[in-house]
Amino acid sequence: MTDKKLIAVVGATGSQGGGLVRAILADPEQQFAVRALTRDPQSAKAQELAAAGAEVVEADLDDETSVRKAFDGAYGAFVVTNYWVSRTPEEEAARTRAEMELEQAENAARAAKDANVAHVIWSTLEDTRPHFGDDEGVPSVDDGRYKVPHFDAKGEANELFTRYGVPTTFLQTTFYFEAMQQGMGPARNADGNLVLTLPMDDEPLSGIAGEDIGKTALGIFKRGTDFIGSTVSIAGDHLTGAQYAEALTAALGEKVVYKPYTWDEFRRLGFPTAVEVANMFQFYAQDSDRFTGDRDLDLVRELNPELQSFASWLAKHKDEVKAATN
Repeated sequence: MTDKKLIAVVGATGSQGGGLVRAILADPEQQFAVRALTRDPQSAKAQELAAAGAEVVEADLDDETSVRKAFDGAYGAFVVTNYWVSRTPEEEAARTRAEMELEQAENAARAAKDANVAHVIWSTLEDTRPHFGDDEGVPSVDDGRYKVPHFDAKGEANELFTRYGVPTTFLQTTFYFEAMQQGMGPARNADGNLVLTLPMDDEPLSGIAGEDIGKTALGIFKRGTDFIGSTVSIAGDHLTGAQYAEALTAALGEKVVYKPYTWDEFRRLGFPTAVEVANMFQFYAQDSDRFTGDRDLDLVRELNPELQSFASWLAKHKDEVKAATN
């Protein structure tokens, strides 16, 4: 038996959930025990968490019964949905990704209510639709319901936790620094020069290391009821495109020039989510004062003293970023 409060972590093998599991296990105060929820307990990542001391259980947000069982006895739960999860053609035809997220969030909210979880942290994002309003220059996607579905559906799902009376902290995240390793970082142009093309114009973009989301969630759990019913918006840095390029130049030892796409240029790139991602960057840029202003870095550092700036994150990951430029 243990007197530690149990935290159930959805998405425990992902970036956010995994960061929280590792933060709980590494916490010198050892206030909490952790139950790692995953669809595949036999995966290598799940087995690593088990070896490190986590209780690993099988649960799927599409199966409310499994989540309810996994939440049993938990003081707290961290809930995150994965809009970008790999899906079969049949799954894509059955429901949109936004519908998937809304259904999964409702399953989690009901399960948390039924299990009497005392504190849920719901990893969410702003709904961009109030900002864009009737702007016809920003194309709607997902049958016209959304502007940025992977933001909007999460924002829409906030109400579900409130409706079911779940004691919830709404943790609003932002752009991952890791995107610099996954197609959003500098790339070589025809002349062989490194160019950063984030379509932010001259506005600052809030970014965070994925691992720091989980670490900050632990800081919120440690504060007890302080943030229940509140929205905590987080970031590790607020930098313009030119400042990201300067940091990349210093880390990579090679000049990186910031030459942003316009939003319309980005929409015309033609990859499947180009319109959605362009709309996202337009939201980031047009709403930058509010977006960055809501993300108080001093508060985030208070909750997570190990919070990484972009420069400190780059110091650890410059080789991966450099590899992605070739």
